[in-house]
Amino acid sequence: MDLDPEKTVDRPASLGEAMRNDVPFDLAYAREQLKQEQSLPLGILAGSGAALLGAIGWAIITAVTHFQIGFMAVGVGLLVGTAVRRFGKGFDTIFGVVGALLSLAGCALGNLLAVIAMGAAANNMSFFTLLGKLDPVVAVRLMAATFQPMDALFYGIALYEGYKLSVRRITQADIHRLQTG
Repeated sequence: MDLDPEKTVDRPASLGEAMRNDVPFDLAYAREQLKQEQSLPLGILAGSGAALLGAIGWAIITAVTHFQIGFMAVGVGLLVGTAVRRFGKGFDTIFGVVGALLSLAGCALGNLLAVIAMGAAANNMSFFTLLGKLDPVVAVRLMAATFQPMDALFYGIALYEGYKLSVRRITQADIHRLQTG
């Protein structure tokens, strides 16, 4: 392999061009081509929607089972991370950070909505009536009063999943698309 810094290599416009012209094509170049598809705003929007959907699902399951299930946080992290990756298509670390933070927000909201659902059932109230009476100070107090040490473990797993799953990796489908594109 010639490593002469004076020589320049023209990069092919696509992997297909590289293969047709027998020009070397490296993964770093493929990554740069795919980075052009990134959309942080779309990743944030999709991740926020997934966090909200996961939180609502957590509350519904809690209301139906009458049991607070901490590992629902894992599902929220999975849902958020997948949404950020699929719609944001990001390779940069910021996509992982966004996925982790939105996963944590989804977990906190899911936990809060679940506590409201259980409180409404215990007091023969409508969920929405109790939700309407909630203010930020009461919400923080509810979260503090109902937080269990095991919640930290599940929140940590959700953060990890949200981070790890939000960042895109080059797949065979990406390579194939670049070959034919």
